[in-house]
Amino acid sequence: MSNKGNTFRPSSANTSFKRISKKETPKNKKVENKEEVPARDLTELQQKIIKIFGAFLILCAILLGVAFVSYLFTWSEDQSYIATNNGGWSTVLYTAEEIDNPDVELPVVHNSLGKYGALFANQFIYNWFGIASFLFVLVFFVIGYKLLYKKSILPVYRTIIYSFIAIVFISLTLGFLHSFIDKVPHILEGKFGFWTNKLLEAQIGTVGVAGILIFAYLTTLILVYNLDLKFSIFDSRKNKEYDEDNIDIEEEEAIYTNSIRPSESNPSETIVSEPISNRRGSYNPAPSLNEKFQSHRNNDAPQSEEPLANKEIILPVTEIKPENKIVIPFEIEAPAANKQETSPIEENSISFTVDQPVELDPIIEEEIDASHELEVESLKEEKTITANDLVAQFGQYDPKLDLPGYQHPTLDLLRDYGTGKITINQQELEANKNKIVDTLRNYNIEIEHIKATIGPTVTLYEIIPKPGVRISKIKNLEDDIALSLAALGIRIIAPMPGKGTIGIEVPNSSPEMVSMKSVIATEKFQKTDMDLPIALGKTISNEVYIADLAKMPHLLVAGATGQGKSVGINAILTSLLYKKHPAELKFVLVDPKKVELSLFKKVERHFLAKLPGEEDAIITDTKKVINTLNSLCIEMDQRYDLLKNGQVRNLKEYNAKFVNRRLNPEEGHRFLPFIVLIVDEFADLMMTAGKEVETPIARLAQLARAVGIHLVIATQRPSVNIITGTIKANFPARLAFRVLSKVDSRTILDSGGADQLIGRGDMLLSTGSDLIRIQCAFVDTPEVETISDFIGGQRGYPSAFMLPEYVDESGDGSGSTDFDFTDRDQLFEEAARMIVMHQQGSTSLIQRKLKLGYNRAGRIIDQLEAAGIVGPFEGSKAREVLYPDEYSLEQFLETLRKN
Repeated sequence: MSNKGNTFRPSSANTSFKRISKKETPKNKKVENKEEVPARDLTELQQKIIKIFGAFLILCAILLGVAFVSYLFTWSEDQSYIATNNGGWSTVLYTAEEIDNPDVELPVVHNSLGKYGALFANQFIYNWFGIASFLFVLVFFVIGYKLLYKKSILPVYRTIIYSFIAIVFISLTLGFLHSFIDKVPHILEGKFGFWTNKLLEAQIGTVGVAGILIFAYLTTLILVYNLDLKFSIFDSRKNKEYDEDNIDIEEEEAIYTNSIRPSESNPSETIVSEPISNRRGSYNPAPSLNEKFQSHRNNDAPQSEEPLANKEIILPVTEIKPENKIVIPFEIEAPAANKQETSPIEENSISFTVDQPVELDPIIEEEIDASHELEVESLKEEKTITANDLVAQFGQYDPKLDLPGYQHPTLDLLRDYGTGKITINQQELEANKNKIVDTLRNYNIEIEHIKATIGPTVTLYEIIPKPGVRISKIKNLEDDIALSLAALGIRIIAPMPGKGTIGIEVPNSSPEMVSMKSVIATEKFQKTDMDLPIALGKTISNEVYIADLAKMPHLLVAGATGQGKSVGINAILTSLLYKKHPAELKFVLVDPKKVELSLFKKVERHFLAKLPGEEDAIITDTKKVINTLNSLCIEMDQRYDLLKNGQVRNLKEYNAKFVNRRLNPEEGHRFLPFIVLIVDEFADLMMTAGKEVETPIARLAQLARAVGIHLVIATQRPSVNIITGTIKANFPARLAFRVLSKVDSRTILDSGGADQLIGRGDMLLSTGSDLIRIQCAFVDTPEVETISDFIGGQRGYPSAFMLPEYVDESGDGSGSTDFDFTDRDQLFEEAARMIVMHQQGSTSLIQRKLKLGYNRAGRIIDQLEAAGIVGPFEGSKAREVLYPDEYSLEQFLETLRKN
């Protein structure tokens, strides 16, 4: 304990303290300076580069150490060869000639690391800092170890600073000593230490150099270790000051002794108290104050350097009654750094009197035996484990470790279609150009320049009309140009965005098919850092077009039957399967036609998500679609709660925080994968369910983007009663294959153009104001099946990703308590026993164990809730089981039977 905590306050108003306390700073406390590196959200590539660089530094440290040690023994043999006048570093260029020359004796150097070892060691030791260069090995090793293992064997920054200071001081010191010893090689101090000392000696002489070195060393010791320099001359002055203080102390002793002297009739009237010791030990009776002053007068040794005023306590005490006095001996031991053997007055032995309140009940006088021990247990503060400590100990959380052996599909699973190269038919280009120019001239439209850009299926002709030509005049000639070219699908873009030209798209006579393999194999796709990259195909300029579904954030796909819409859906799925790990992405597939998406059933345990209790992850029933969409809404709400608790705004920030172990899984936090909902035929759902489907779709489109839930809705009937205004408003990205009328094109794109496509994967992508014409990449059914077999053949999760359980309020599992107990299900009691035995109340458990359908299992769970066996519905969590054991359940069931 400190002296402050042991101070007694008087209970009488007439009693006062004169207390002069000294601030004590214990020198035995260790202050740990730990370098805490802030968490950084590094990519996987950056982490790999850092580890490789750390391993490189460790290798450099080891090799330099070997070269330096070898140089100490071989420098005299190698010095002539590696000297500057012999070529120095340029000697490494003559190695081949030396090997071929029979007159040259090999090896030319004796260093263990050959020429480079000898050259590096000569550079560091001879030309630079001498043997102090060994500290470079330490610096490289400490930095490399920190980068490779994320642990510090020594404080990195301190090691660097202290090492460089030591390198300079050691080199200068050895250079100074070298001036007194002639027969010592320059490898001890190096040229830096030697010539620096020569320069200083010429300026200030040998004595000046010695003084500067001593001053530099003392400065460093004071800055680093706070060195306290003590000299005897100061102690003699303190003796004089102490003698002057003796007079004041003797006077204060007389006053203090008279004030606390006990009466002769009752010697127990004095209460002697000492401060509590801050070390464990027995209580020792304290010497009187007079004895302490007497021992001080007889002591001539040097005294403590602490001012006496800091230890003086004067307590004027009033006379008190004998029955109110308690004798309590205490002992306090000053810190070891402040305790002197020759101290005249010790702070731990001052006696003082404490007055007890008169109005209190009499206290029985009790003297504590000196043999009793007062143990003061020091409390150790537990270190708070931070996220940086967890990352340093365990590394960042990696969701991919759930399936560590998962392999992405390989490119050889895809096929090549066509040559993959654009064939230029010069005659066709020249003929089309002449037809365009002649048609425009027939209507008195002159052009200055025309340029052709050849794509896989369409060639773009860009023309620059002469001044004074109205653009609308060219736009109205769309049908005439199509007639003259005798081609289908002529589209005029007037003007071209950002180019100042007018574009005329003309289909090629021999279109080239774009294979999925040619798109995925490109470096642009392989090295993309998009969250959800989808390779759609190639543009008119034959460039691979890759879009990020996470930024779209939802995609509306429409097109007539047989125009490539299903192939486009397969291309989107294939792109994501090639790029993402099962821990990062889940699909919710809705296929009312039951045959389009059935090929992806084999990846259920890897990439698909479904409702609890469902057998098939690919949803085909309209009623289950409604439940699935509402379940996604529940998942969305739960994710927003997690984002709110994690104090982040989107899924990417949340997962980055979770990976860096800054979110506690015990508080419900978890790694959140992206969820992509794909509906292949939305028109059928709207016809059968209508508002029940439109409402959750609109809600997901409005809110789900930030929590990583994205929608891809496809339909072959792009009419206004299918693609309503509510849906269109939340789907800024729209993909249009060929449609049959301009009305349908405007319904999808809010502009024309989709009716002029040529089909077979020819599509327009609208991402706002721009329209991009793309030839969709073709992936055939056998390729999709092969990819699904490749992924499904690997080890996956035990089951598909489970969405939150949703109970339809209108029917199945509404939780209503209005039912007749006599009309309960035949499996009611069996289900109740199973629920209590597993202590988990869920519809899916009843379905699996009793082999029931969802509707009957939902009715049973409702009856269990009404009977008070399970609690109410709680979203994705299992219902609470209200009976702890089967014995209490059997008593309840017996009561139901009697009723």
